[in-house]
Amino acid sequence: MSAIPVSLRQLTIQRATNRCEYCGISQIGQVATFHIDHIVPSAGGGETTSENLALACVSCSLRKGARQAIKDPETGQEVSFFNPRQQIWKEHFSWDGVKVVGLPATGRATTKALDLNRATMLANRAEEE
Repeated sequence: MSAIPVSLRQLTIQRATNRCEYCGISQIGQVATFHIDHIVPSAGGGETTSENLALACVSCSLRKGARQAIKDPETGQEVSFFNPRQQIWKEHFSWDGVKVVGLPATGRATTKALDLNRATMLANRAEEE
C-alpha cells in the first residue's frame, strides 16, 4: 500500500466535511480515526490521487477492503461499489429517517456490502440528530 501524503489526507478530509463518504457518519466523536480509502484499491491498480481517495469510517473501509465488484441483492447483477468521486450520493441513496436506502443497483449493492444499516450505525446516526 502506498503512503498518502499529508496534503492529500487533508484535502480528502476537508472535501468529505469530516464524514464517511459511504455511510455518512461524522468522524467527530468517533474513537477510531477514519481511513483514507482508495476507491479503486491500490491492489487493483488504483492510484494515490485525489480523484481516487475517499474518507471512510473504519467499518466501511474494512467491509469494502480490496473488493471492486459486488452483487446487487435485488437482481444478482455484479456492479461496482459507489464511487464518491464520480457519482452523486443522492442519486444512489436516500434517507428513511436514519436508515440508508439504496436506490439503483450500485446503491443497493453498496448498502448491503457495507451493511450501512447495522444496529450500531443506526444508533450512531440517531445520536447525531
